[in-house]
Amino acid sequence: MQLSERIGRRLRLRDLNIFLVVAKERSMSKAAAQLAVSQPAVSKAIAEMEFTLGVPLLDRGPRGVEPTLYGRALLKRSVAIFDELRQSVTDIESLLDPTAGEARVGTSETLATGLVPAVLERLTRRHPRISFHVVEGALATLQRELRDRNIELLIARDLTPIIDEDMELEVLFNDRQVVVAGSGNKWARRRKIKIAELLNEPWICPPSGSIAASIFYDAFLGAGVKPPRATVSSRSLQITTFLLAAGRFLGFLPESTVRYIAEHLPIRVLPVDLPVQPRPVVIITLKDRTLSPVAKLFVESVRKGIKPLTDGQ
Repeated sequence: MQLSERIGRRLRLRDLNIFLVVAKERSMSKAAAQLAVSQPAVSKAIAEMEFTLGVPLLDRGPRGVEPTLYGRALLKRSVAIFDELRQSVTDIESLLDPTAGEARVGTSETLATGLVPAVLERLTRRHPRISFHVVEGALATLQRELRDRNIELLIARDLTPIIDEDMELEVLFNDRQVVVAGSGNKWARRRKIKIAELLNEPWICPPSGSIAASIFYDAFLGAGVKPPRATVSSRSLQITTFLLAAGRFLGFLPESTVRYIAEHLPIRVLPVDLPVQPRPVVIITLKDRTLSPVAKLFVESVRKGIKPLTDGQ
């Protein structure tokens, strides 16, 4: 009998679930306790799977168990199988009631302060029975969350539209960096400002070594001037916006973020020409993963919401 035929007849979802829990807990006894079954039942299920597949799935040691090379391969696909089953249940529930359901979305901090909450507010107002779980983090972290299927999609800024083979990328718009000040700042009344004029002002800057810091420094170096000294250095958008609104400080933010923040805080973009390339804002999904109806609704709403940002692009 071919291996594929044996798998179809003998490999059960219950056994796959047991294997997932054992791999996560690194212990058969802990897995048994979590699943409310006996440890011999767990051991038997793993042994039967290894017999069916003809390969060892776990290495046993004094510190517990670890997936083998074959076990890691099965683990990766098993996570996808159960994720698709959960999505199937969600799809069925959405077909019964298309205005209900949930989605898990990842985003960066700057987009979490502007575009993303604006979309969530509009969607949840229109469809009050849908819900979202938002995960915030750096692009690399969000890609890992996406690959582990902890989120369905992510929306973030990328330096270049390069993506792994197992992911799909859609460029939404190009977001330029701008110099920002409080509406009461003395520079807010100027119609034209040279970047060199701002060197001695109090600046809140991104911390050294970050991507944001390299973009900040390149803007000044590209204009032929030395970057200003940071009066405050922070990656916190909350600290940045508070100090900007207070009036004395200057900052460096994506234009789309300022567009949304300016609706609630007294800040504005200064008329400064910066020699910096815009960064693409992208939506990233897994290639072989079907989005839930609510996630699709989110993507459609994002596309509609960015129209003012894409005028002229």
